[in-house]
Amino acid sequence: MIKIRLFLYLFFFPSLFLSLSAQEIINTVNPEGWILQTDNSVYQMTVSNNKVEHVFYGQKDQFDFKRRNTKWAPLDEIPVRGGLPYKTPVIEVVFSDDVRDLNLVYDSYQITNDNGIPLLKIVQKDSHYPFEVTSYFKVYKEFDIIEKWISVTNTDKENKVLIENLLSGSVNLPADKYILTQFSGRYMNEFQIERAHLTTGLKVIQSKGFKSNENAPWFMVQTSEATKSDGSTWFGSLHYSGNWGLFFEQKFDGALQITGGINFWDSNWTLFPGQSFISPKITFGYSNRGADNASVNLANYIRSHVLPSNFRDELRPVLYNSWEATHYDVNEQQQIKLADVAKEIGVELFVVDDGWFKDRTDGRSQSGLGNFDVDTHKFPNGLKPLIDHVHGLGMKFGLWVEPENVNPNSDIYRKHPEWVFQFPNREGNKFRKILNLANEGAYGYLLNSLTNLLENNDIDFIKWDQNNHLSEPGWQEAPQGLKREARIRHTENVYRLVDELRKKFPDVLFETCASGGGRVDLGMLSRMDQAWLSDNTDPIDRLFIQHGYAKMLPANTMVSWVTSMTRHQTMPLDYRFDVSMTGVLGIGADITTWNDEEKEIARKKIEQYKNIRGIVQKGDHYSLISPFETNRSASQYVTHDKNFSLLFCFNMAYNATGSQFIERGSKSIQLMSLRPDSMYIVKDISENKEIGRYTGSFLMNVGLNWPVENRTYKSKILLLETEI
Repeated sequence: MIKIRLFLYLFFFPSLFLSLSAQEIINTVNPEGWILQTDNSVYQMTVSNNKVEHVFYGQKDQFDFKRRNTKWAPLDEIPVRGGLPYKTPVIEVVFSDDVRDLNLVYDSYQITNDNGIPLLKIVQKDSHYPFEVTSYFKVYKEFDIIEKWISVTNTDKENKVLIENLLSGSVNLPADKYILTQFSGRYMNEFQIERAHLTTGLKVIQSKGFKSNENAPWFMVQTSEATKSDGSTWFGSLHYSGNWGLFFEQKFDGALQITGGINFWDSNWTLFPGQSFISPKITFGYSNRGADNASVNLANYIRSHVLPSNFRDELRPVLYNSWEATHYDVNEQQQIKLADVAKEIGVELFVVDDGWFKDRTDGRSQSGLGNFDVDTHKFPNGLKPLIDHVHGLGMKFGLWVEPENVNPNSDIYRKHPEWVFQFPNREGNKFRKILNLANEGAYGYLLNSLTNLLENNDIDFIKWDQNNHLSEPGWQEAPQGLKREARIRHTENVYRLVDELRKKFPDVLFETCASGGGRVDLGMLSRMDQAWLSDNTDPIDRLFIQHGYAKMLPANTMVSWVTSMTRHQTMPLDYRFDVSMTGVLGIGADITTWNDEEKEIARKKIEQYKNIRGIVQKGDHYSLISPFETNRSASQYVTHDKNFSLLFCFNMAYNATGSQFIERGSKSIQLMSLRPDSMYIVKDISENKEIGRYTGSFLMNVGLNWPVENRTYKSKILLLETEI
């Protein structure tokens, strides 16, 4: 009867229902429940028979029952293990009497705000056991985004509860044909785009080894008729850097359930009386204008609300990193020479990579890792003379660290071998071990070591690396019953460590790295200012890697170096610069070997980048031509006021006339997101000359002739500016 009344109410009074309030969160009385509103989407929940049900998540003008897909059906807002097993559970627990069923009933709600962002809390309790579940919803109206997370509390005074699974949230979509987009790959080939039709069954994207080079914790689901610029598109991203999972369960009738959160594989968590456990956040979003709008909204949300506030609004500096020039064989005089050249070509941040600390002499990186004392054989007076020299040149100084790993051939491992993850009778990686930060002694050692390093040296930037997969997650010194909590506790303490250091040193810029893109997620990027996305710096490979990365994260986090790496063929220096200028520009080559011509090219390109980086790092990104589809690649950046735009165009190969040129590469390129009636001046920034004036409508509908000459490894950057 309740569902019949709900249908009749919405059928006859849809406009009244939607005009109740312009607020982001509305508590409804008839039907009892809540509506979460963004600019273009609605997320609705109702309370039916004391159960909180998810009713709708999609386009605002499809919200009423007249227009809604008739196959939308109420489902549990928090699916649990309990009752019929025809859903993917978000929560699975075991009570002290071995009952493994959970039966949630609605208790209460509260609407507040968190730093000005509307926040809804819904409390549910088990019908018998003293166990409480609170679900949280934060609504980012202008980005069409909702953050979700869950807190569970054992309110028993005597008995403990075992958590076997706790994800961050779930959404349910109606019966339809869906296409899943994900970014997967491997070390040196991260963020490769994959698209596939979802079929009946369970699709899992996951990480189980503390690193995500193989899969990124992001997804996009579209209806089969949706495109880059139109149609229903749901997307999401996890705020977690440990083991995680995304789950897509499609029923035979086409209904789809999406869940995600911590991957509890080989893990559990004991809730003692009075204790709580809070899941990481998961971000869900909806776009009624296709995939490009979804990417733009997600990037702007991350720039505005996820990245640390210290440097959120600042342009990222042009950096130089010494790795390719020196590898482990670093020393003071050599680094000073590199710094002098870096200053000459316009670098703003000089970074010393691996090899600066005590006993780091083995070229296979099998020694010294875990030591934080400066190697006095390489730097007789410590780092201070080099730092002072770099600062005297007007540049900032940065340093590479890898805090979470140790070599057995290091002082700290010899002193505390019990601090690493290990099982008895198992060898694992004998050259590199992961410090188990679930152990408070190991955590304290890192906090003290990194604090001393930053206090005793005037360091402006830290590149934080992690180069190991977890294979033997044994915690031999764990208190009774906590051994299988090691993975989760370790990740929490990595976050805790970074948080403490950022409090102590708020002026230090941090970069996340894990063998490249192994830890590029919103959990880490809420603590790190930018990311190293791959150890592969070949420009052609980078066009593919950066195409994927830019779909899910903003360009002001995407660090890209100009190096000498060539996995294909040798490419011109200006082409390599242009590829790296689509994100945060860095240089990683041995610049002391560059001749005068190469240094002049670098100087001019860095100067060009400084003039346009505000558009790149803060503008909306659109992928116009995918490298996965043709021998060309093109991307566009547009300022929010649409007064300026940048167009990056790349030839990856020669297009043979009469074949590829016609079939695989268009002769023109259409731009996006300009003001139709405005006149735009189009300039070639390399030659600093105007090449034409066109209306925004012309540029978007007719387009420009492909501006790059038909030769391999040629590129062009065009600047568009509205007439005053």
